[in-house]
Amino acid sequence: MERTLCIIKPDGVQSKVVGKVIDRIEQEGFTILGMKRARLSKAVAEDFYAVHKERPFFGELCEFMSSGPVVLIALARDNAINHWRTVIGATNPAEADDGTIRKLYARSKGENTVHGSDSVENGILEISKFFSEMELIEQK
Repeated sequence: MERTLCIIKPDGVQSKVVGKVIDRIEQEGFTILGMKRARLSKAVAEDFYAVHKERPFFGELCEFMSSGPVVLIALARDNAINHWRTVIGATNPAEADDGTIRKLYARSKGENTVHGSDSVENGILEISKFFSEMELIEQK
């Protein structure tokens, strides 16, 4: 079982698509290990996206991610990383496949509704930034 982090970003929360995203998560066979609503500080957003620190969009991304509440969701299933990234679609909603979360709900390349971990290692690391192991409940 792989783990991946889903973040429903401020635009997704503001657009009131949280329930639709959670429904899709369950339809796609993911187990929700943990879920919470939070507001990221700019410092937390900068730490989380530190891998992009040298990219031109880093400041704007961190401002956006700290601009409103988010929903953090730890997910598990076989092939979780690749499956979730297929479900969410391309970063730019104009390039996303029909039926993907970003094609359905994203406003723009910057406000693209959801985050998904990009590797097994990052899935584990990203989840650990927001959840303790005690908060993660495996279904039997």
